Amino acid sequence: MAGHRAVNRVWRHPRPKGAAGRCVGARSDLPVDPRKTKRLAHRLRAHARRHGLPRAVVTSPLRRAADVGRWLRRWGFAWTVDPTLAEIDFGAWDGLPWAAIPPARFDAWVQDFAGFDFEGGESLHRLLERAGAWVPPPGCALAVSHGGWMLARRWRQTQPERPPQAADWPAAPGYGEAWPLDYRKP
Repeated sequence: MAGHRAVNRVWRHPRPKGAAGRCVGARSDLPVDPRKTKRLAHRLRAHARRHGLPRAVVTSPLRRAADVGRWLRRWGFAWTVDPTLAEIDFGAWDGLPWAAIPPARFDAWVQDFAGFDFEGGESLHRLLERAGAWVPPPGCALAVSHGGWMLARRWRQTQPERPPQAADWPAAPGYGEAWPLDYRKP
């Protein structure tokens, strides 16, 4: 696996249907246009072929990521589902329109950005720990996950001792965008 270190990638899933204006996390298992799913699977397959990677992929269990793994499995890839790759669990907020979240609760989150418990979900601090500690399965250099997970992993790798503040949290990667699994500041 060490020989593939430079080409280990995590892709953000394709744009899900019905996500606009909603708080979408681990409890919102939204569908994706099958054409977009297949298109992203083609990109992963081409990346593996181009770099001589093992035909293996690991995905989040949420269908917006897992459907990419299903396509790759049809094409002969080994596919593993790992709940560690799931998006943050927004608890009672998950699936709600952002406008339906009481402003006082939203302000409480902004004030305690990393520690806020999403009413039955998980805090950003817990997502940071989960994403930062994740190790790809042996023989696997490709993953499909979520924007929040990808941001949390990069944060842990570049600023492990610094708790994030709402004002510092970067924008999520684009849908279908790939990032190195092991990111280091230039």
